[in-house]
Amino acid sequence: MTTQAVVEIMRDALFLILEVSLPILLVSMIVGLIVSIFQTVTSIQEQTLTFVPKVVAIFTALMLLGNWMLTTMVEYTTQLWSSFSMYVHK
Repeated sequence: MTTQAVVEIMRDALFLILEVSLPILLVSMIVGLIVSIFQTVTSIQEQTLTFVPKVVAIFTALMLLGNWMLTTMVEYTTQLWSSFSMYVHK
């Protein structure tokens, strides 16, 4: 296994991590921003107010995007394991 192959595997893995986690992180960030704006407008400074909407939004996003996320990860893993013989030298 060459250094270039290791770098390529790691690059693909990191890109996959970003690709799969980005939608959930964006949902959390957008909901947090909306709740923060609501807190600023209404002068409600309750720290736990952001928790429930974020949990509901992330759960909903996982329900909607979970199939795509799992399929993407399984495809990468299958591709990695199917080319395993290329990486092993006798």
